[in-house]
Amino acid sequence: MREEQPPYKSSSVYNELRFEEKLCDAIIKVEDVEFPVHKIILCNCTPYFRALFTSCSDPDKQVFNIPGLSPEMMALIVDFAYTGSVSVTEENAVELLMAADQFNVMDIVKICGDFLGEQLCPENCVGIWKFTKVHLSPELRAKAYHYIISNFEQVVLQEEFLQLTVEELGDILKRDDLNVQCENTVYEALLKWISHVPAEREQHLTALLSKVRLGLMTLDYLRDNVRHNELVCTNSERLSMINDAILFVQNMTNRPYVFRLCPRFGPPRLPHSILLAIGGWRGRGPTNAIEAYDYRAECWVKVTNNLEHPRAYHGAAFLNGYIYSIGGFDRVGHLNSVRRFDLTTRTWNEVAPMYCRRCYVSVTVLNGFIYAMGGYDGHVRLSSAERYQPEINQWSLIASMHEQRSDASCTTLHSRIYICGGFNGIEFLQTAEYYNPETNQWTMISPMNSRRSGIGVIAYADHVFAVGGFDGNNRLRTAEAYNPQTNTWNHVSSMLNRRSNFGIEVINDRLFAVGGFNGFTTTFKVEYYDASTNRWFKARHMAIFRSALSCCVVSGHANLSEYAFHIPRDIPTLLNVPEEAADSAEST
Repeated sequence: MREEQPPYKSSSVYNELRFEEKLCDAIIKVEDVEFPVHKIILCNCTPYFRALFTSCSDPDKQVFNIPGLSPEMMALIVDFAYTGSVSVTEENAVELLMAADQFNVMDIVKICGDFLGEQLCPENCVGIWKFTKVHLSPELRAKAYHYIISNFEQVVLQEEFLQLTVEELGDILKRDDLNVQCENTVYEALLKWISHVPAEREQHLTALLSKVRLGLMTLDYLRDNVRHNELVCTNSERLSMINDAILFVQNMTNRPYVFRLCPRFGPPRLPHSILLAIGGWRGRGPTNAIEAYDYRAECWVKVTNNLEHPRAYHGAAFLNGYIYSIGGFDRVGHLNSVRRFDLTTRTWNEVAPMYCRRCYVSVTVLNGFIYAMGGYDGHVRLSSAERYQPEINQWSLIASMHEQRSDASCTTLHSRIYICGGFNGIEFLQTAEYYNPETNQWTMISPMNSRRSGIGVIAYADHVFAVGGFDGNNRLRTAEAYNPQTNTWNHVSSMLNRRSNFGIEVINDRLFAVGGFNGFTTTFKVEYYDASTNRWFKARHMAIFRSALSCCVVSGHANLSEYAFHIPRDIPTLLNVPEEAADSAEST
């Protein structure tokens, strides 16, 4: 239940007079229920009553019959006019919004819209979106539509999905930002929608099939599932469309990045998250380079802002729509400074500095705070830790760790912060511990199987993963996962490449290892781990070699598409791409 007030609030004196039925000059009648009111109060609430009392009736008229709503809704509207507050519940929100829309009480419309926006789920989002077509609430309409696009795979499982019109479904299927793991989902959703009322909907299959990105499907799926579908193979136009797609995929099998040249079959949909690789050590010094990984297009996009100062061995975090770059080393000194990047304006601004200088710092986010732990201040390795509250732009010290740790790594899982490995100035560590913000205490956990400095630590598949690093002798490929339920570490598959001081993040339900140092040189290689198969796979490499970088994932930002790969949509379809073109695309 939500109870809200607009910026104004009527005097309680008027409400007392209403209940005492004193000085009332009108009666609002709904069905058999009468509401004694003061005309001036209702005129102040909505232009509907102002028109009703001043323009549409005799000045001496006192009784007004109002059709089209229930006494309960009128009671809420009248109460709102006098008190400035209204109680919105799951049971009355829709009916109240309809009534408020009817009487142009826009404050209540907004309150109900905000309430319904918080109730959005796969089961009701289509219905709420359709509802806003009739009862105007632009913010709720936009929010419901965005929910459908963002949660399409869950929405298609619901009964409401089948009630979409052909125009509504077509608009949804063609959107670049439709969030699906694979294009098969889009095709199967289309078939499900048609099979609901086949006699009426089969005629629309050709038009809707053209909005499915057939070039993103596998060759086997196109051949075995799509081409053999009875609705496809019995229609020459649809069959021709699928055969063209099969030819395209065959040509692209060994040249996957050439899909960028083909807007008809292959443009990937926009990602709903972006992985950013920020700064690091390149060649003989730190860099300010920023690259964004578009996992749908499987490529890196340069988004460097040359006004930012180069830094390496720093931390990065995404919080409340901003990227934070924390501590590190700029070739001149060890830093306590913190910079904030505005994704909308692409500008950097200085925010409050940390208490301590922290190079080789470990950074994570929990419950709206940024945490910075350990590191090296230029003299000693640190056990201290602190956290930043963006609302007040202030850092505060928290309990110190049990170990001095620089070149460690940390993550958040189940409302705890886990930090693992690192270097204490004497030895490379295999110890690990977690922080509980409710008690402000650190607790040691079972040590890892290997000593790891320059490690990558990340929460993934309900475990804490510790990946790579340096054990004092070698750069490591090995990885292990911690189970908080059993307090045990277990080996998982090793990476394809040895690396330390690399970026690590989870995006699209895959664990990515980015760049780093392999014992001989910095690298631009990227790979990802899939927990469902316990395997590592090569990913598209970055544009530059670097180690000591930091990664973070940006989600839910309004202009995220500006950081994604932009598909050229005015280039003619290329089915037989020459090798020169393929090589050119491969090198971009």
